[in-house]
Amino acid sequence: MIVIGIDPGLATVGYGVLAKENGKTIPLTYSCIRTAAAHGGTPERLERIFDAISAILDEYGPGCMAMEKLFFSRNVTSALGVAEVRGVIMLAARKRGIPVVEYTPNQVKQAITGSGKADKRQMQEMIMRLLSLPELPRPDDVADGLSVALCHVHSARDER
Repeated sequence: MIVIGIDPGLATVGYGVLAKENGKTIPLTYSCIRTAAAHGGTPERLERIFDAISAILDEYGPGCMAMEKLFFSRNVTSALGVAEVRGVIMLAARKRGIPVVEYTPNQVKQAITGSGKADKRQMQEMIMRLLSLPELPRPDDVADGLSVALCHVHSARDER
């Protein structure tokens, strides 16, 4: 099983691709896609994200994409940008027949640390330990992408 986890954002999209082989979860790749206003307006930035995610999906061929459910409290403008990014990422998956599953932030934190109230540092440290990474995944967006992918690996195991 290969799963890609995505932490969407207009400036930074964190991602992690994990493989489950012989009962062990192995990170295949993890990083982030960065766009800035200097890369053009929103349409150009969305195209850059779509193209980059499409290339990752084509290279690793995941059987599933996991993303955090959209959550926002005050900044509606930021939430709208994230929603647009989620849309192009979901479209890239859909065009390849890859199902998309969503988890709440609390579900992801619970799956990784055992507590729905874990902070960013706790999440990074647990991801580093659970995936035997040489150092903390940075920036936070990368750790979040790995976390949601690992959450799905654990949930998929529980479903069998």
